[in-house]
Amino acid sequence: MILYCLSRVRRSGGMSMMKLRAIHDDDTEAVIDLIGGIYREYGFEICLEDAESDLTCISEHYTEDSFMVLIDSDDSIRATVALTPCPERAHVAWLKRLYLDSFLRGGGHADRLLEWALTRTRALKRNRVELWSDVRFERAHRFYEKHGFTNDGTVRHMTDAHEPYDELFFSKQLGA
Repeated sequence: MILYCLSRVRRSGGMSMMKLRAIHDDDTEAVIDLIGGIYREYGFEICLEDAESDLTCISEHYTEDSFMVLIDSDDSIRATVALTPCPERAHVAWLKRLYLDSFLRGGGHADRLLEWALTRTRALKRNRVELWSDVRFERAHRFYEKHGFTNDGTVRHMTDAHEPYDELFFSKQLGA
């Protein structure tokens, strides 16, 4: 199912049609490559044995249509976004795996991915979105804040990767 299409000017000239769709089982390697490449931009490695183990078998960790990929006209995965309902709190959904290839950042695609997540949150009858984000993702933090997420200063120290890291907590209350 294609949820939105958007034309984008390629760096090399011409147009590229971007499509948002639910992840397929055969997308796993491309998703891992995308997220791993983004992590390397920030100087760390993806940890499929622990912190990112959900990426090795996405269908076991996410329900149908809860993990989306943005594909280009060549069917290459250029961005991801996931949303999961919080089982302990019926009003909360967790935003996860919002990652964009570097050449897409700043072009409005993250806005559309977040819009999908917020719309899905409402469809799940939830009114609050929460997320944790590595402290190194400062550009992402500015993006979340621009879209009404607040950071209350909560930091958690994580040891589930190759190196310890810290994450900031963000949340957004949704209106009716």
